[in-house]
Amino acid sequence: MIIKKFLSLLNPYKTDLPTFTIVGVGPGDPSLLTIAAVDAIKKAKVIVFPISDDNKNSFAAEIVKKYTKFKKNIPIIFPMARKDFDPDEIWSNAVEKIVKFIQNGESVVLLCLGDTSLFASSSNILRLIKNNHVEIITKTIPGISSISAAAALNEFDLVKKGETLIIKECSSSESELTTLIRESKANRRTVLAIMKVGKRWNLVREILKKENIINSTVIALSVGMPDQIIQYASQYKKEFMPYFSLILIRFD
Repeated sequence: MIIKKFLSLLNPYKTDLPTFTIVGVGPGDPSLLTIAAVDAIKKAKVIVFPISDDNKNSFAAEIVKKYTKFKKNIPIIFPMARKDFDPDEIWSNAVEKIVKFIQNGESVVLLCLGDTSLFASSSNILRLIKNNHVEIITKTIPGISSISAAAALNEFDLVKKGETLIIKECSSSESELTTLIRESKANRRTVLAIMKVGKRWNLVREILKKENIINSTVIALSVGMPDQIIQYASQYKKEFMPYFSLILIRFD
């Protein structure tokens, strides 16, 4: 058992033992799935995916539905920062379900929208499994992030030599967001990627106007999805943005 686990660490994507794998499925477009992601999904017997409540579909599951028709598909409610859910209880219940499948000899894949290292709730489940079930082999397969996809679609350089890229969740504080933009503008070598703009769009738009950067700021909404929008902030006339929204700002 120890030797097999050691060998699996040397070649992290291949093992005969049941495993728990977190798979980044990209921002929405199935054509952006990596080969490693597809292989892991095909080999797993159980596919776990996040939903926001019992009546909602999963964006992550929709991306890979081509490969999951004849598998055990297990939805798990993720708290998504909502106060009506107890996150600790949700993570514990999710881990309990996943561990049972693995102990039964079935490999499990947990789908993660976008990339596994950017604002990924799946890290909470991974942490609990690694802390409490050290015998389980765990793997993580990265995915294309919405930031990378949006930058490519707009031919936007996320970061050049000598520059700093700052990735932030959008603040609800006008002063905090203004300070971030002004300090980055003063630096001139900083690029901002601000995620989850959504309901804060009206606040963000007014700040972009005040700082005279609304014409050069790129907005990216629902990247990789059918209703995708990639354009400059000044072109966007609606009063709201969807949850999956981000802005890219460079000051050169």
